[in-house]
Parts: sequence; C-alpha cells; structure tokens
Amino acid sequence: MRVADIMEKNVITVTKDTPYEEVAKILYEHNISGVPVLDEGEKIVGIVSEKDIYRVLYPYYKSYYEHPESYTDLEERECKASEIKDHRAEVFMSKNVVPIKPEDPVMLAGSIMLAKNISRLPVVESGKVVGIISRKMIYRAILKRCFDFK
Repeated sequence: MRVADIMEKNVITVTKDTPYEEVAKILYEHNISGVPVLDEGEKIVGIVSEKDIYRVLYPYYKSYYEHPESYTDLEERECKASEIKDHRAEVFMSKNVVPIKPEDPVMLAGSIMLAKNISRLPVVESGKVVGIISRKMIYRAILKRCFDFK
C-alpha cells in the first residue's frame, strides 16, 4: 500500500496566526487529533496536536520551580485554557515537521511515526499539503487488508 491509498485528502489546516481557542475548537468539532499549520504561502511550518494543546495547560519546569504555589490548585489549573485562548498557533505548535510523499509506502510512514514518536504525518507534494496520514489510519488499513475486516 502507498500513503495515497489511505491518506485523508480533505485536510483541515490552520495558519500560524490561528488562536489557541480556535485550534482547540477545530480539533474538538471535527473529532481530529491534529492539524497542519501553514504560512501565508500555504507552506507547512508546523503541526498542532492534542498533545501540544494539552501541554500548554501545564507549567514549564522553570515556571513551576520558581512559583510552585501557583500550581497547587488543580481545579484552577483547569481554567488555564481561558487565559491562553489568544496565543497564536506558532507559539505552541510542533515545528519539527516530518513530511511524507503520496507515493511512499505506508509502512515507511508507520516506521517514521514509531521512530519519532509522532502520531501523524502531513503528505506533501510539490511543497503543498495534499493529505494527512495517522497511526490509526495505518493500523486500520493493515488490519482490514490482512484480516479481511469490513
């Protein structure tokens, strides 16, 4: 199988200026776990995943050690999202993007994800995002093919 055989072609993207609140809403409403981040020229510059969104809710080590008292009320920490709702995607996105090509083997995509501990890869052709592939897509495609699942 090739990446093009199973990738999602209708890719939802955001720009690097998209606010945290809007990115979170897109993930929530579309029941997806990540989106590519594009610059003005529609070139991919990052990925925002649920993990990136989630990570912002927790303190950085330096902040925690300098002000531990600010992090003892865990219920108050739940509201942290409202404090950062206007942060732009470029602040919290993962910048180390690993693209893959539509003609690449699915197993190559899977091995890259395992080796780099990532859950999705943008599919790029001629510098443009043409799809996205995730661990779940690979897993389901392989099981369907090998075990004739419907």
